[in-house]
Order: sequence, then C-alpha cells, then structure tokens
Amino acid sequence: MEFTVEFYGTQSGRCPVRDFLDGLKEVDPGDFAAVLAGLAKLRNRQYQKPPLSKAIRDDLFELRHVGKLNTRVLYFFAKGKRIIAVHGIRNKAKEIPIRDLKVALERKKEWSSRNLS
Repeated sequence: MEFTVEFYGTQSGRCPVRDFLDGLKEVDPGDFAAVLAGLAKLRNRQYQKPPLSKAIRDDLFELRHVGKLNTRVLYFFAKGKRIIAVHGIRNKAKEIPIRDLKVALERKKEWSSRNLS
C-alpha cells in the first residue's frame, strides 16, 4: 500500500503549498516538474530517505530539490499512510530559516488539532 500526499489547507480554504507550487510553475517550470516528481516518489517508502527526503525535527521532514535555488516542501506523516505537505520555500541557504520552520510547525499543530482521528 502506497502513501498518499495531501496538501495542508487553512480553515478559510487556502492551500499554501499549492499556491507555492503554482508560483514555482510560473517562475521555474523545471524546478516545478522536479518537485512534483519528488512528491510523487514520496508515495513509495523507499524514497522517504536522503537524498530526496530527510528528517528535520519534531517529526517534520523536507523534500529537497537543489537547483539555482534550493526548493523545499516541508511535510509530516499522519495516520493511514498519509503525507501532509504544509509549507514550501525557495532559498540559496543550506539551512531552513527559523521563521519557515515555525510556519511549518504551526501548520502541523493546527492540522493535527483539526484531525484528531
């Protein structure tokens, strides 16, 4: 059984990761295609490790595509073999900025409080 990849949605119905990917598709179609392919690969457990994916902290993981800018999708695992993508970023740094980690962790917490089952 494969994992499913889902995008976090706000209470108002906004989907930040989908918005991030839509913007990426406009500015860098090649990176967009690579990230989309990476998300598809995550459905298979054998790809849930470096170099495609790695644990960050607090049960948060990153899918990373290295290009002119590092493109990352931060996610966590949920019951029922679900992967919940909560935040997307692009930067030149090797490290994920603290503010982006805080956003991802807050979204994870909020998602978890709405989906207690």
